[in-house]
Amino acid sequence: MQAYRDQYNMVYYNQLLRADKKVQSKRISRNTSFTSQKVEISDYLYTPDDWEGFFYTLYFTFIPYIAGATFLFFTVAGGDYGNFKLLDMSAFLIVWIIGYEIVATFLLAVIFIAFLRFKRNL
Repeated sequence: MQAYRDQYNMVYYNQLLRADKKVQSKRISRNTSFTSQKVEISDYLYTPDDWEGFFYTLYFTFIPYIAGATFLFFTVAGGDYGNFKLLDMSAFLIVWIIGYEIVATFLLAVIFIAFLRFKRNL
């Protein structure tokens, strides 16, 4: 009977330890905030090993340019390829700046939505 009681006490003790670990983990997660999260860009963009700089340069250059060209095609040219050809697309910097603003606005909206969805363990 004593062995059974000792075993029961050990199980109860282990349950108390697990409950205490849960409380401690909640305490640790309370101190984390949205801005203290670690963010890895490679989680969101494809980058092969040892080619990160090259691919980030391509992304930084071409994603805003494509976004700017798409914006000009649908808004300024009205979705008509004939009107789009009349635009001066040789002004790479202007198209890139327009696209950069679009991409930046999109990223800020995504960050804001992620902030609203962030669960705080208070």
